[in-house]
Amino acid sequence: MSKALIVIDLQNDYFPGGAYPLWNAEGTLAQLERAIGAARDANIPVIHVQHVADPSAGPSPFFNAGTPGVEIHGAIREAAPDGPVVVKAFADSFEQTKLEELLSGLGVTELLVAGMMTQNCVTHTAISKAAEKYAVSVLADCCTTVDEMLHVIALHALSTRVKLVSSTEAIAA
Repeated sequence: MSKALIVIDLQNDYFPGGAYPLWNAEGTLAQLERAIGAARDANIPVIHVQHVADPSAGPSPFFNAGTPGVEIHGAIREAAPDGPVVVKAFADSFEQTKLEELLSGLGVTELLVAGMMTQNCVTHTAISKAAEKYAVSVLADCCTTVDEMLHVIALHALSTRVKLVSSTEAIAA
């Protein structure tokens, strides 16, 4: 199988000093930096997904275009500087984006999904109708959300639909 690592919404607004800091953001960042390094060593493409709020939908509390908070975290961009960026406006990273086209062009058959927020964009991408044609695994150690309890509940809910794996297990396999 040809794998791709999908890194969802590792953006400045979710980190300390941002508009909506998440629980364990720094720990998730460190795990993802390691996972990206391992993916690159294994020739697994890394795809960044960046949420940009749609101004026509009204004011957004974060991820507004032109703000520092909307930018992908610098450490993640450094870890995979050549990774393509897919811009989205919905929780599902496939919805009205070029993700499917990009994956098809790379010959991907397996998705390794990671990022922020576990119960929202990670979940919606992993169980997207468009993702059904792929073998999907969520890297449980490379996700986070508002608090630990919500993260664990979301992972448990996902476990009936997709594989939950550690980044080490998924990338080494």
